[in-house]
Amino acid sequence: MLVQLAIRDIVLIDKLELTFSAGLTVLTGETGAGKSILLDAFALALGGRGDGGLVRHGEAQGGVTAVFDVAADHPARAIAAAAEIDTDGDLILRRSQFADGRTRAFVNDQPIGVQTMRAIGAALVEIHGQHDDRALADSTTHRAILDAFGGLQGPLAAVAAAAKRVRSARSVLSEQRARVEAARKEADFLRHAVEELATLDPLAGEEATLAERRTLMQQGEKVARELNEALDLVGGTSSVVPHLSAAVRRLERRAAQVPSLVEPSIAALDAALTALDEARSALDAAVLAAEFDPRELERVEERLFALRAASRKYSVPADDLAALRARYEADVAALDAGEQALSGLEAEQAAAEVAYGAAAKKLGDGRRRAAKALDAAVQAELPPLKLDGARFITQLSVDETSRDAAGTERVEFWAQTNPGTRAGPMMKVASGGELSRFMLALKVVLAGKGSAPTLIFDEIDTGLGGAVADAIGARLGRLAAQVQVVAVTHAPQVAARAGTHFRIAKDSVRGEAGSEKRAAKGAAKGEERVTTRVVGLAAEARREEIARMLAGATITDEARAAAARLLLGAEG
Repeated sequence: MLVQLAIRDIVLIDKLELTFSAGLTVLTGETGAGKSILLDAFALALGGRGDGGLVRHGEAQGGVTAVFDVAADHPARAIAAAAEIDTDGDLILRRSQFADGRTRAFVNDQPIGVQTMRAIGAALVEIHGQHDDRALADSTTHRAILDAFGGLQGPLAAVAAAAKRVRSARSVLSEQRARVEAARKEADFLRHAVEELATLDPLAGEEATLAERRTLMQQGEKVARELNEALDLVGGTSSVVPHLSAAVRRLERRAAQVPSLVEPSIAALDAALTALDEARSALDAAVLAAEFDPRELERVEERLFALRAASRKYSVPADDLAALRARYEADVAALDAGEQALSGLEAEQAAAEVAYGAAAKKLGDGRRRAAKALDAAVQAELPPLKLDGARFITQLSVDETSRDAAGTERVEFWAQTNPGTRAGPMMKVASGGELSRFMLALKVVLAGKGSAPTLIFDEIDTGLGGAVADAIGARLGRLAAQVQVVAVTHAPQVAARAGTHFRIAKDSVRGEAGSEKRAAKGAAKGEERVTTRVVGLAAEARREEIARMLAGATITDEARAAAARLLLGAEG
């Protein structure tokens, strides 16, 4: 609930600090005293439209601070937390208004956007007045109000889940249809490409292997003669190996005679023979590798040219042809399986649509029952509010094609203000006073069911008196047992039922001597300035204020006695 409101330098308000309590609080005062200014300032702290004209004359800026004490799980805290605002303790909404039209918004001393402040403010406070076109008068809120009254959160959640499944099924089906349609457009190309690539049967890395083999064969032809000639020298008819071997044998026979001369020579010749043997082996391998079938070179070149032609045709590196073939084969398989997949997805969507229809019907049946109960409950509140000839109607229209997360019904509160007149949307057919009373009846019936913790009623009793004003006061009192209610009123019957009573009045003040600040602002010594002040009334002062409301400018003993009776009756 609202626990404190501080206003500084807004229109006629110089400095004002009010403390609020639970229950019913009334603000009274003569016309023009500043009640509307107070509400305009409060609306500024809730994210209302800023205006440089709100700043008190002579000041550079004004400000409003509203402090709220709400439960830890209240939606306003969730909105603040989503905006990365520290929500420990009270929620403190502060708005600075500059004379040049700029504003700054803060929640718990953290700067935020006005839209976020407005969302938090809407969760904390509802303002109702004769000319208010928000709150219950806003038809976009009526469906949620009816659901809250009927306790339809369970069926509503089921519809939301079913709507999500429908959206998902439609999205998956749409994507699959797009894929199949795209595949159909390329079907001939894909099938031809798959057949061509299957015939080619490319392998990853094959191009490099073939290119290397081709180069080897082309170069091998040039070096083959030299290799054969070298081989002949170390292992052919021209080889010196037989001569060297014979020389080694002859030296070995002489070794015993002069070993110191012969043995080193034998060792050197053995090493030479070993090296020549190794050279012959290497040359044998090289000659064998250099040998090729010219037809093999032709086959390698044909394969290499085929791979490179396919690479150019499909605009991919030759090494990626195998992967491309696999992808095209998958596309063809998807095309072949697409029709079956479509059938399955269509069946899934149909099932989701049926499930949504069943959930929406259950919710719709609940809404129709809740609408009858709401109509009856509101209707019972109308006669004492001097709307005995009026009817309240919860109008439901159904769009069977809708798959809204909130169901297929559109809900709007209608009214028939007099017998024989045409019923229509409440905002269009009800006058300002009638609209206020319709909204009061609704709020009484809806008390405790999704309402903001603080309700403001701005002069909803204007032009009414006697029994009707007393009925309004009684209903505001009943409503205040569920939520905090603040009412700006001219009706003594309403004021008498309040737990807290503030009186708003205008005072004239004079500039103080020696005040440079005042002088700078144009309030020199002796110059009068009008300011709005608000005073909390104790028992005797409260009786006097209610007597003033009954009698007018001249308060008589009869008015005081009548005020006392009103206060006594309200306590009873």
